[in-house]
Amino acid sequence: MMDSQFDKISREDLAGPPTPLMEMARFKAALETTGVTCPRLLVKREDLTQTAGGGNKIRKLEYLLADAKANGADVVITAGAVQSNHVRQTAGAASRLGLDCVGLLFSTVPNESDAYRTSGNVLLDDIFGADIRVFPGDANGREVFDEVIGEMVKAGRKAYVIPVGGSSDVGCLGYVRVFRELMEQTASTGGIDHVVVANGSSGTQAGLAAGASLYAPQVMVHGINVLSPDGEKARETTAALAGATMKRAEPDRAMSLSADEIILHEGFLGEGYGMPTPEMVAALQLVARTEGLLLDPVYSGKAMAGLIALIQVRTFAADETVVFMATGGTPGLFAYADALRSPAG
Repeated sequence: MMDSQFDKISREDLAGPPTPLMEMARFKAALETTGVTCPRLLVKREDLTQTAGGGNKIRKLEYLLADAKANGADVVITAGAVQSNHVRQTAGAASRLGLDCVGLLFSTVPNESDAYRTSGNVLLDDIFGADIRVFPGDANGREVFDEVIGEMVKAGRKAYVIPVGGSSDVGCLGYVRVFRELMEQTASTGGIDHVVVANGSSGTQAGLAAGASLYAPQVMVHGINVLSPDGEKARETTAALAGATMKRAEPDRAMSLSADEIILHEGFLGEGYGMPTPEMVAALQLVARTEGLLLDPVYSGKAMAGLIALIQVRTFAADETVVFMATGGTPGLFAYADALRSPAG
């Protein structure tokens, strides 16, 4: 597995050593007190990547920023919601590599509080020195990007555009790498059967699905939809990204995936992207109080609510091993303090 075309693709070392893979024994025991039968539960600590406060986007940025440098870029442009983990990680990683960063933030979450607009990731964007510009949620993203790219060209800059979430075939290579990391970490303990991850811009699940298809097709990669109101479109996007990623990672072994082959679970989005749900809050608190592990309110908190629901309906057998991807985003907790704080008394 290690002698492959994939290993020849350039990347920047931003994540550091393999992130830990840890048992969630106390969390499992807490679930079992409710009468459910649990599989073995592990958590992959992608919140512990070593740049810009950690998180899954650093894995994508290892390849994206290597590509930016190879193309002679001196500034990167990317976008996300106001509390974007991706923009924060891009800003920090760009600073580490000596690149400037323009972050385009769109107010897509209804009724943004003062904390949402000023704390958490927004504060860190400023600390990392990014050029942050905020737009209404209904602004035309393509027009905004085109305007900023034109501005950079007029200024004599060489810009490299990173899509929302870093979710391109280049960025998704980061999660092909993570999938192989998982295989190596569990090789001596019988491997894994399932991986559960939030699906927002689709790239993390697409990379994992590409890695599974290339190296261990028996592993099932489950996405929990936390962004798209159109689940079928999200499956199609994920399948297309996974196929393109396989072609880039291993051109001689590449294959396509159909939308029907992408496992994407619905029912956990709530009223919309970035909007808290009671199930998310309960899942986030349970993991924090049994494992000392902080999830985030937008992605991994809803994904954990999804995992709990899947366990409750016996999706997994007791003798199987499930890996949950803790994708980071903890700075966003401070932007959702009112929703997450336990009632007084």
